[in-house]
Amino acid sequence: MNPFTPVRSLFAAVEGLLDRFICVAGAVIFSQAPEYMQQYLQRLGGHLDEARRQLDQLRDAAARSGLTLEQLTAHTDAARDPAVARLGDVLKETATRVDSLAAAEAAIRGASILERPFVFLHRLDPGIASATWSVFKPAVPTTLEGLAYALVGLVALLGTYHFGVRHPVRRAWAARAARRRPSVPPQGLI
Repeated sequence: MNPFTPVRSLFAAVEGLLDRFICVAGAVIFSQAPEYMQQYLQRLGGHLDEARRQLDQLRDAAARSGLTLEQLTAHTDAARDPAVARLGDVLKETATRVDSLAAAEAAIRGASILERPFVFLHRLDPGIASATWSVFKPAVPTTLEGLAYALVGLVALLGTYHFGVRHPVRRAWAARAARRRPSVPPQGLI
């Protein structure tokens, strides 16, 4: 009996458990992506609602002065008083923010299950993402999208482990074992 057989069986058992752990970890971690995006969209919608409310207040103020928002913006831009001129920038930034948030929300909500992660990353607002992460609550996904992300996570982490860790380590050990084997001269040359 080889003295290393019990050690090899222990390593095989640990490796089997590690495979299962990596599968579960990949599935659980990646399945949280749709939940994070959903919580991000809720927060994005709140920012959009607030920006629209502010823009509506500015439009009402312009209307009470007998102007459109664009006319009020042009009027404040032309003012000689620097404080009033800066108000024009606030009006433009508010309108731009509403357009940007509305476009991001529509793009993410309208994206297919395959496009969504790429659209999400392209349209990501760092401030909203950070605020979402600070209050993120993991959840058990019960949607087709959650299952798809779980499967991708399982394959991604298991593939990374097998081709990035396990295979190179086994190859290195096999090469080391080959170097340690005594070389046997070919038979029949005597």
